[in-house]
Parts: sequence; structure tokens; C-alpha cells
Amino acid sequence: MALKIRLARAGSKKRPYYHVVIADARSPRDGRFIESIGSWNPLLPKDGERVKVDADRVKHWLSHGAQPTDRVLRFLDEAGLLKREARSNPKKAEPGKKAQERAALLKKAQEDAAAAVAAAAAAPAEAEAATAE
Repeated sequence: MALKIRLARAGSKKRPYYHVVIADARSPRDGRFIESIGSWNPLLPKDGERVKVDADRVKHWLSHGAQPTDRVLRFLDEAGLLKREARSNPKKAEPGKKAQERAALLKKAQEDAAAAVAAAAAAPAEAEAATAE
């Protein structure tokens, strides 16, 4: 039996409240579970009060092969019970093709404008030098 440590939604409409449960991976999100080991109230203002987890039971179920979902893994990482590996996808952070083209055109226009300003500033200086002679 594949065990998951996951969130089961409770609470009313627009007022979410979640139980941290141990459940078979094949059972529905809010369906049958084996044990409730904590809760998460996302509406509370302070992080320390939002998540409550029984650390002993988490360790017990992890030793029995239960796999936490991504959100629960974040909670366990904050509690210091399990280490979450940081994901890194640098390509996702890059702008798209059109945005890169626009940025290149903007940079070229700025360089051209700076060159024109420098040339305009140099031309009167040369004219003054020629009249001074």
C-alpha cells in the first residue's frame, strides 16, 4: 500500500482548513484516511500558528515509507523534520523570444541615443576650438 502524507480539505466555502493526514495514495483527497497527524489553517496571520503537526507521528509514518506531498514537505522542512531539496530551473526564469528581441532592440536604441548625444556634445566643442584659433 502506497502511503502519502497529504492535506485533506475541511472548512466551509471560501474558508479553507486542512487536516494533515496519512492516506492510501489511491483514496480520494477528502476520503478515507488512516490517521490525522496535524492541521493547517491558511487564514491565520502568523506562520507559527498556521501549521500544527505531531512530529513523533510524522517520524513514525516516514519510517513506514509514507511519502509527503510537495506542500506537506514544505511544512515538514519548516518544522525541521525533513529536508526539502530546492528546485532550480533557470530556463524558466528567462524571458521569451519576443521579450528578448524587444530588450535587444531597446538596448540598441539606447546605445544609438547615447552615441548621438556624445557626438552632439563633441561637435560644439570642436566648433569652439576652431573659432578660438
